Amino acid sequence: MKKLSYSLLFASGLVFGQFFEKDKVFTRQDTLKGSDTQFRNFWDVRKYDLSVEPDFDQKSIKGTNKISFEIIKDVTNPVFQIDLQQPMKADKVTGDFPITAYKQDGDFIFVTANKKFRKGEKYTLDVVYSGKPLIAKNAPWDGGWVFAKDEKGRPWMSVADEGIGASIWLPTKDIWSDEPDEGIIMKIITPNDLVGVGNGRLTDKKTEGNKTTYTWEVKSPINAYSIIPNIGKYVNFKDTFAGEKGKLDLDYWVLDYNLDKAKKQFRQVKPMLSAFEYWFGPYPFYEDSYKLVDSPYLGMEHQSNVAYGNGYQNGYRGKDLSGTGVGLKWDFIIIHESGHEWFANSITAKDQADMWIHESFTNYSEVLFTEKYLDKKSADIYAIGIRNIISNDVPIIGNYGVRNEGSGDMYPKGANMLHTIRQVINNDEKFRQILRGLNKDFYHQTVTTQQIEDYISSKSGIDFSSVFNQYLRTIQIPSLEYAQDGEMLKFRYTDVVKNFKLPIIINGNQTINPVESWQTVKLKKPGPVVFNKNYYINYEQIQ
Repeated sequence: MKKLSYSLLFASGLVFGQFFEKDKVFTRQDTLKGSDTQFRNFWDVRKYDLSVEPDFDQKSIKGTNKISFEIIKDVTNPVFQIDLQQPMKADKVTGDFPITAYKQDGDFIFVTANKKFRKGEKYTLDVVYSGKPLIAKNAPWDGGWVFAKDEKGRPWMSVADEGIGASIWLPTKDIWSDEPDEGIIMKIITPNDLVGVGNGRLTDKKTEGNKTTYTWEVKSPINAYSIIPNIGKYVNFKDTFAGEKGKLDLDYWVLDYNLDKAKKQFRQVKPMLSAFEYWFGPYPFYEDSYKLVDSPYLGMEHQSNVAYGNGYQNGYRGKDLSGTGVGLKWDFIIIHESGHEWFANSITAKDQADMWIHESFTNYSEVLFTEKYLDKKSADIYAIGIRNIISNDVPIIGNYGVRNEGSGDMYPKGANMLHTIRQVINNDEKFRQILRGLNKDFYHQTVTTQQIEDYISSKSGIDFSSVFNQYLRTIQIPSLEYAQDGEMLKFRYTDVVKNFKLPIIINGNQTINPVESWQTVKLKKPGPVVFNKNYYINYEQIQ
């Protein structure tokens, strides 16, 4: 879900809160955070084996992270970059290879090795860390730890860090393009009266003195910002879903006083999984289970550990983002954040600039769920309704290599771009197979925008390159100017990129292919021309 501030919609009547800094001057530090630099490009993370112990009173944490990695090209005496943002500190760094020195410089730890490494060799780095992490002012839209209290005044802790990066608390290789291929083991150390909930499956619980250690394991690759500990007075209930790959374990961890409400509200999970498996293919993490966890903030798509804070009500905090009433038929956080298990967690953008891959498809998953759960008419109404919150401020794609994302329009505008593409394909089964194909062919992979664009064009047999250029890289919405004289229709596109190609079906069964110059066609059906509103374009009748 990330930095998109839906709350601003209703608090101020404005559209999405934007975090894109149009005129920002990027620094060397931005490049170190967002690029595959010389300190990163010779090693590939295989696994994280970490521990974390928060101190509620001190608002501090401490822990360890064993980083297992593989050398991917020959290199001699390299410098490794480990990311750990201030004010967190690396107390000790060791490895199973000779290290001549390490130093913490700003938000990075640079580890100098004294060795010739060969491609294919495997090693580990161990980092002991501690400090008072950045505290989130308004999670999940800004990054940081949350040291909250539940309704009974008991400690309730977690972290949200998609935008700013997991390195605000955990020493990692904090770049989207390198996920730990073999997953993670996470130990959460809590006081005995609290419970630690992490990603994947609970594999061990051990109490020593006044502390309890909960060990969680993820077997799949996982993006670093999804690695999230939750600590509170949790209780657990379970269920199963009969899915495309067999039995999927459903695991729910909620605050004790929310148990009855959760058992009722979480009934939406099975219809959601059924709809998304229909459209996207099997849930991507059967090995790690599906999990919803009570969160001290609205929600986030943490892999096999989805954060839930929507107050056990339908809509988005009881509101309907589309303004149509359709969005009140289901729980926004359950549907949206779970959709990210396919787009964001299984298929992950290599660079934050391409975050539309996460958010556009997931925003459109709300439409697809509505279609399966209710009907196609309701789905179309919802898709068209969310156009009211598009701002067209800056392009959807951000700046590459500097951890910079584009406009929050990647949500509703990106969804309507996909809705428009679907109209052009004009074959819902083919469109569904493209979505399922994406999830099959890019399963558990990191990808680029170009890969996704090329895939959709190739599998549809239609060149959508100009459509992607229009909606992702400009802030202009295509306008179709038209004039009708009896059975003759005159039309052209304006506000479009060069060689823009977007055929339109009019009157239900007639296709026209507008360009920037005027064209005239004879209508097959008498009467005023009827345009399909599912295309995200402006229609302008002229004299």
